[in-house]
Amino acid sequence: MELNSLKQFLVVARLEHLSRAADELHIAQPSLSRTIARLEGELGTPLFERSGRLRLNDAGKLFRDHVERALGELAAGRRAVAEATSEGLGTVRLASETFLTLTGPLAAYKRAHPSVEIELHWSLAEDMARRLRAQDVDLCVASQPIHAEGLESTQLFDEAVGVGTPLDHPLAGRTSVSIDELADQPFITAREGHWIRRLLDRLFAARNLTPKIVCESDEPSAIADLISVGLGIGLVPAFARRSPTRAPGAWIAVDSPDCRRTVTLYWGADSHLSTAARLMRTTITNWDWITGDPQEKR
Repeated sequence: MELNSLKQFLVVARLEHLSRAADELHIAQPSLSRTIARLEGELGTPLFERSGRLRLNDAGKLFRDHVERALGELAAGRRAVAEATSEGLGTVRLASETFLTLTGPLAAYKRAHPSVEIELHWSLAEDMARRLRAQDVDLCVASQPIHAEGLESTQLFDEAVGVGTPLDHPLAGRTSVSIDELADQPFITAREGHWIRRLLDRLFAARNLTPKIVCESDEPSAIADLISVGLGIGLVPAFARRSPTRAPGAWIAVDSPDCRRTVTLYWGADSHLSTAARLMRTTITNWDWITGDPQEKR
C-alpha cells in the first residue's frame, strides 16, 4: 500500500464525500475513486457503504484507526529525527476551540522558549481525538468533554458561564436569571459544534425549549460586539470578563448548575511528544488561571 493512497483514504473517510475529498486533495474524482477501489481490493472488503450517501462501514472505521496511528507514528519519527539532529527544541502544535483563554500561557511560553516554533490550529472538539491519534497535533485544549480511547488529559479549570447583555438591557441589573426567562430572548451564539452552542442547546433542550437564535458566528469578538450594541444576548464564560479588551456589557449568572464549562488539556496516550510539546504541556498545566500567572509545578 502506498503512503499517498492511505493519506487520500483518510481524507475520504473524514469527509465521507468523494467530490469534496477530491477538491481538498486537488486531484480528479475518478482518480480518487480508483485509489479507494484499489485499497478495497487489497484488503478484500469494501470500506464504505455506497447506498445513498457515502459512509464508512465497520471495516472502514477499523482500517481508518490503524492508518491514522501508522501515519502518525511515521510523522512522529520524522519529527524525532529532526529534533535529535538539530540544536533547537523543535516544534509544538496546539489545537483549541478558542485561543482567547490561552493567550497568557502562550505568551509566557514564547518568552521562555523564543526559538520554538508554535503552530496553532483552530479545531472543533469532535475532531480533536482523531487529530491526536493521527499525531496531526501534539496537544488539544477543549471546553467540552472528549469521549475517546487512547487519550490522556488533565483538567485546567472549571467555571461558570453566564449571560452577556448590553448595559441597557432589562436583565442587566439582575444578579441571576433562569433559563425559562431567556426563552423568548434573541441569542447571538456560535455555530453548531462549538462548546457555547452545545451548552446553549443542551440547557434549553432539558426544559423542552428551543433557543431563539438570531445570529451565528465563529468569531468570539464579533459575538461580544454584537451583544454589546444590543442585537441580542449570549452565553459568556466568566473567563471572558477578565479580558482587558472585552466589549462593554453586563454579565448575569444563570440559575442552573449545568451552566458551566470545564476546560481540559488532552494529548495522545501513546504519543511521543517532542521536548517543545512537553514544555508546552507543563506551561499550560501549571498556569494559574485565577491570577493569570505561572505557578510552581504541582
